[in-house]
Amino acid sequence: MSEPNVNAIKTPARSRTDVKTLTSLAMLTAIAYVVMLLSKMLPQVSGFLQLDLKDTIICIGGFVYGPLSAAIISIVVAVVEMFTYSDTGPIGCIMNVLATVSFCCTASFVYKKVHTKKGAVLGLALGVIALTAVMLLWNYLITPIYMNMDREEVVVPMLIPVFLPFNLVKGGLNMALTLVIYKPVVTALRKARLVPESHTPVQGKGLNAGFLLFSLALLATFVVLALVLMGIL
Repeated sequence: MSEPNVNAIKTPARSRTDVKTLTSLAMLTAIAYVVMLLSKMLPQVSGFLQLDLKDTIICIGGFVYGPLSAAIISIVVAVVEMFTYSDTGPIGCIMNVLATVSFCCTASFVYKKVHTKKGAVLGLALGVIALTAVMLLWNYLITPIYMNMDREEVVVPMLIPVFLPFNLVKGGLNMALTLVIYKPVVTALRKARLVPESHTPVQGKGLNAGFLLFSLALLATFVVLALVLMGIL
C-alpha cells in the first residue's frame, strides 16, 4: 500500500494560513491608515509636528506577526499616505517610515524574544527610546532640507526643547495605547479565526487588572503631556 502524500495534505492548510495572515495584515493596514487620517485632526505641535497614533495598530501587527510584518505595514501606509493625503512628498514619507519602523520593529522584536507582558512593556519602552534617538538624528539631517532652515541656527536649538519631548510623547502615547488595546484587538481577531490561539496567553485576573490600571495610568500621563505640547493645557 502506498504511503499518503504528506506534502499534499499540508499544502491546503498552509495556504489557508497564508490567506488568513494576508487578510489580517491588509485589515491592520487599512485600520492604521484610518487612524492616521483621524490623527491629522489633532492640533500640531510647534506649528509643524503632528502626533500620529497609527503606530499603535502597526505595533499590534508586529506583536502578532513579527517585526518584518510591522515594517511592511509601515511602508505601505506611508506610501499610500504620500499619494493620497500628505503634502510632504518623498521626504515626509521617508521620515514617516523611519519613525514608525524604529518604534514598531524594536518593540515587536523584543516581544518576539520575550513573549510576556513584561516583554511587551520592555519592548515598547525600548521602541520609544529608539524612536526618539532615530528621529533626533534624522531631524538634524533632513529637517533643514525639508523646511529650508539653517541647521546650526534654527534646527540644532530645536532638538532638545522641541523634537525630543515631541517624539517621547508620541512614542509614549502609542506605547500606552498598545498596552491598553492589544488584548481586545487580538481576542477579536482570534474569535474571527484570523489569529492563532497562542497569541492570547491566559494569565491571572489579578495580574490583568493591575496591568490594565498601569496601562491606563500611563496613557493618562502621556495624554496630559500631549495636551501640554499642543498648548491646550
